[in-house]
Amino acid sequence: MTHDVFDPRYARQLVLKGFGLAAQERLRDARVLIVGAGGLGSPAASYLAAAGVGALTLVDHDIVDLTNLHRQLLYGTADVGRPKLAVARERLAALNPSVQVTTHEGRLTAHNAHDLVAGHQVVLDATDNFPTRYALNDACLDRGVPFVYGSVARFEGQVSVFAAPGGPCYRCLFPHAPAPGTVPTCAEEGVLGVVPGVFGLLQATEVIKLLTGVGTPLVGQLLLLDLLEHDLQRIAIARRPDCPACRAVARAGTVAANAPPPHVAPPMVDHRSAADVAALLSGDAPPHIIDVREQWEYDIAHIAGSELIPLSTLPARASTLDPSKRYAMLCHHGMRSEMAAHWLLQHGFTQLINIDGGIDAWSVEVDPSLPRY
Repeated sequence: MTHDVFDPRYARQLVLKGFGLAAQERLRDARVLIVGAGGLGSPAASYLAAAGVGALTLVDHDIVDLTNLHRQLLYGTADVGRPKLAVARERLAALNPSVQVTTHEGRLTAHNAHDLVAGHQVVLDATDNFPTRYALNDACLDRGVPFVYGSVARFEGQVSVFAAPGGPCYRCLFPHAPAPGTVPTCAEEGVLGVVPGVFGLLQATEVIKLLTGVGTPLVGQLLLLDLLEHDLQRIAIARRPDCPACRAVARAGTVAANAPPPHVAPPMVDHRSAADVAALLSGDAPPHIIDVREQWEYDIAHIAGSELIPLSTLPARASTLDPSKRYAMLCHHGMRSEMAAHWLLQHGFTQLINIDGGIDAWSVEVDPSLPRY
């Protein structure tokens, strides 16, 4: 079916000042890869199809499960047991027959990521596992294709744009994948159904901005939103001069290099287990523990002597910390603390430890009297 940009379904976008016909034509001519057709991917795919993106490629390997339906509204009760991609293709075609929908049954891996990314202008990361996300990051960086990152848990989530020209990649923020089992999944932690819907739409918005040139995409910015409190924060992310992925691409000439000379060894975050940090606390120069969880989490369980600085308040409170001192960053499982450590690293702090596994690992390895939550 011919994709007509004057289709009445786009009427409200065509009259939108600052958007109009030129932006609608860019959407029509675009190809977007969506990796994951679950909580984030299903709302994002629906709105990108409705907006008139010309071609969508969906990658997924899962079937519809009854536990999906409170948040993945692309599917219905009658679809339980069917492959998600088969249902998604039907629903998106019904929503907008002009959009070309291609599906790839299976996982995106380091072996097929480059081929899957090729030919697309933007990638939307709706994955829920770290090996896929790191493979996607590296492929997008190598291909010069930006990807829109999203992640949710419980009542909150985060969104950013990685691998855009001149911007940071995912490894600039999280250099190392967490150890298996150290970060709980939504199946383990739970998630309020509306949360992935909100963040999937934020991701779709970033895709549209990247494709049309309208607005300012979240390149070099991490958007954090707690929907219970409507607490919204933006944290600046810089390209790390020691990022191996960015430097590899720079050496290949894909992205302009901004790395220091090879003999310079920039400071890095020191990853330690809970038991290792507990031993350091008994030494001659113990690090000061900065807990970046929320107040309610701190009230449940915390390490004596630790200082609570929620991640969302870190940019405002960093001036109260001494860049010459050694800090050990702590959160629930180690992800928010690593994010905080790298933010501090980018702002002049050099002696930073991330406590891998967070307070949960501390209660297992160090102090079983601390309640787990």
